[in-house]
Amino acid sequence: MHKYLHLQNELESLIEGIAYQEGDKLPSIRDLSKRYQCSKSTIIRTLEELEKRHLIYSVPKSGFYVVKKQGAVCPTKERIIDLATSAPDPDVFPYVDFQHCINKAIETYKNDLFIYGTAKGLPSLIQVTAKQLAKHQVFANPQSIFITSGVQQALSLLCTIPFPNQKKKILIEQPSYHLFIDYIQAHNLPFAGIKRTAQGIDLDELEHLFRTEDIKFFYTMPRFHSPLGTTYSRLEKQQIVELAEKYDVYIVEDDNMADLEHDSKADPLFSYDRSAHTIYLKSYSKIIFPGLRLGIAVIPDALAEAFTVHKRLQDIDSSMLSQAALEIYLKSGMFERHKQKIRESYQKRSITLNTALVEHAENARGLYTYQPPKYPGIHTHIVLDNRVSVPRLIQQLKKRSILLESADHHYLPDFPRENILKLNVSNAKEEDIPEGVQGLVAVLCKMRL
Repeated sequence: MHKYLHLQNELESLIEGIAYQEGDKLPSIRDLSKRYQCSKSTIIRTLEELEKRHLIYSVPKSGFYVVKKQGAVCPTKERIIDLATSAPDPDVFPYVDFQHCINKAIETYKNDLFIYGTAKGLPSLIQVTAKQLAKHQVFANPQSIFITSGVQQALSLLCTIPFPNQKKKILIEQPSYHLFIDYIQAHNLPFAGIKRTAQGIDLDELEHLFRTEDIKFFYTMPRFHSPLGTTYSRLEKQQIVELAEKYDVYIVEDDNMADLEHDSKADPLFSYDRSAHTIYLKSYSKIIFPGLRLGIAVIPDALAEAFTVHKRLQDIDSSMLSQAALEIYLKSGMFERHKQKIRESYQKRSITLNTALVEHAENARGLYTYQPPKYPGIHTHIVLDNRVSVPRLIQQLKKRSILLESADHHYLPDFPRENILKLNVSNAKEEDIPEGVQGLVAVLCKMRL
């Protein structure tokens, strides 16, 4: 299965790239079999799947040819090196696959999709997601799983409902998810912050806050943190869970990057929890596309009733059509194929960025420090010398068609901020990344002079 998926992704990348033009003939089945060292039946299966997805077409007794490419990039268009955008790369969106799933969903469920659903979500999708979660070491009873309109809806509901610990304040890592920070401010919710760096968080400070403050829940991104790109160690995860149990604080674990994980031994906080104090959140936006506003929330029994009531009052249900299409997408195997494709693509870009930042650090003459993560993700950051003006740096880079972004809006108001520049590879082409880092260093050195 792995060989088949890898081959399909390889050929698809070649077809969608510059290797083939409209109408080009693909190599013969025999040649492809030799090139990729696999059976002819595997090649035939792959070609048939690509033909179903309208990427190629067959001519009897002739072979397979490339279908006309839609939305091809104009060669005269200005080249932008985008190291700022954190949304998924539109070039890897599974448009054709998901269109098929939407059509199949309408055909399969018919009228069921166009009436009110349940606040918990489509029951058949919940069963499928329970199996998906188990792959991430989240063994959840389907009764505890809710389908939400993205992680943001789950967070807004958790801020609203009363918790069994009767506490009020939200503790959030600094820096952290900027839209959640905006939500907290807009609704005048009580909050506290705890500093997180490339080295993690101060667990003694965390315990102090848990013990002395009225902490309702601690919001954290243990894996591939945004915007830092860091991941907690196994020991840190265990200690955080133990402290939460000891001081009756709930943990809201935002695991939106779970599908990009390469380390099979990297388990979420949820897997260490034995006291039902961890609420697990996952999104499909980062791996499929942002417009698919569907997420998963695993809610402890003590919160389930209140969560159900408030979700029903907020939106009755999440899009039934999207839920049904996602169910088919997951069950069909399309998701696993796409996940492998995008994970490999992002990993190559992340490694390229990591290598470039390390190689150019010396040339930057101390103007930035960079600690390479053990497992690179799509996010990372550099800490700039305090004399460097980030707004001015970003402005100068933009003149070179290099887009970068400050981390300022990832901080709570009045919380002490590091002079951080965040970098993201999800919309940067692999071959452009070294040039982008080289341009960054050149501008930094020029600003110093």
